[in-house]
Amino acid sequence: MSDIITNGVPLINGRTYDWGMVRAKIGGVTTENCAAINYQDDQEVEAVYAGGRYPVGYGKGRIEASGSITLLMEDVVALQGGAPGGRLQDIAPFDIVVSYLHPTTQKITTDVLQSCVIKTNQRNWTEGDTSQKVELPLMIGKIQWGTTR
Repeated sequence: MSDIITNGVPLINGRTYDWGMVRAKIGGVTTENCAAINYQDDQEVEAVYAGGRYPVGYGKGRIEASGSITLLMEDVVALQGGAPGGRLQDIAPFDIVVSYLHPTTQKITTDVLQSCVIKTNQRNWTEGDTSQKVELPLMIGKIQWGTTR
């Protein structure tokens, strides 16, 4: 764990991570039009029982990663232009690299969402919209968490 967490020393000037410190690359191309990204991996964890009424241990199973990326319409149109038949779901698996800068140490941490496939292509238009944000649910093969440099 970092010293900031373990010794109770506050961040300099109270600065914490914020959205302005996040950058995303989709298939190797940096996008300035990423409005949101979320990702997670879940692992099956099961209690193992033997003698008695309480678990004697646990076992781990499959890991399933999932998430979504929200882009401005400009990037969605660009992606769709290069997609076979215009279907985002038919784009070959690609990586998404998410990097974020520590506010005080200036170290960059990078998560890599590997072998992503877009599951849904959708639009939601509403009267009064001043921009169009499109959420694209993802199937993610694996997440490589937190490489820091």
